[in-house]
Amino acid sequence: MSPTAQPPAVPPPMAQPRRDRQGTAILLMCVTALMFAGQDGISRHLGSTYSPVFITMLRYWFFTVFAVALCLRAPGGLRAAMRSKRPVVQFFRGMLLALEIVVTIECFVRLGLINTHAIFACYPLIISVLSGPVLGEKVGWRRWLAVAVGFCGILVVLQPGRDVFTPEAALPFLAAAMFAAYGLLTRLAGREDSAMTSFFWTAVWGAVCMTVLGLRTWEPIAPQDIPWLLILCVCAGCAHFMLIKAYELAEASALQPFSYTQLVWISIFGVVIFGETLAPHVAIGGAIVVGAGMFTWWRSRVRERAARR
Repeated sequence: MSPTAQPPAVPPPMAQPRRDRQGTAILLMCVTALMFAGQDGISRHLGSTYSPVFITMLRYWFFTVFAVALCLRAPGGLRAAMRSKRPVVQFFRGMLLALEIVVTIECFVRLGLINTHAIFACYPLIISVLSGPVLGEKVGWRRWLAVAVGFCGILVVLQPGRDVFTPEAALPFLAAAMFAAYGLLTRLAGREDSAMTSFFWTAVWGAVCMTVLGLRTWEPIAPQDIPWLLILCVCAGCAHFMLIKAYELAEASALQPFSYTQLVWISIFGVVIFGETLAPHVAIGGAIVVGAGMFTWWRSRVRERAARR
């Protein structure tokens, strides 16, 4: 659901100067964020009529075809992409991401785009907390402080004691935790598997999982909804392709801040198209959560630079 997902790493082209390549990568990342936001809006529209499991199953069928086509063009072809030294990790990665998309679509329908993303934005903080026990990384006091500040931002969004604080508000937390676990498993798999291998198995295992769950939810698709389903699938494929191209041209750490432009588009779509209200406490709390996430990203860059010296 998010442009922060791990793309396959492909050797960057050497035709353009580095500065030009980074500018192009930033533009691609911003357009990708727009397309992901549009994809979320369409998912919310369709999720009010069809089962989120059914919608996700159709998306994954298209995603699998797209992933196979991309792997066929990669060095070593499909056979190289299929070789995994961590098949169990790859299985759980694919399953987690697929189920996270289902939960997120349900959030869109119940809570709206804006409220869902304001809470979901905490997933980098969850990754920071779990990177110690899962990956053995050191989590310093600064990152713990950022996590505490981000949690305060979520409390601002939810306003405990008011009507906004409902059992349904736990769903975005669940989605964020699932996406954070997916990110951690991606980093764990990346220690031995190539990025293209992870990309391939993400699509395949997700498609298998959603097909098992989704066939029983099959229902006729209204003619007026077929174009929206097609646009959803095409947007997902194009967004992932542009994400891959962006990471060909620049480092992920340089592009991460621009992925947050998705929140701007989400807010616009939520207010203009779906009639949602961007309440002041949601805007303030969301800004706190994003700021805490940006701080953890900055600290990660500082540590990476220090390790290179």
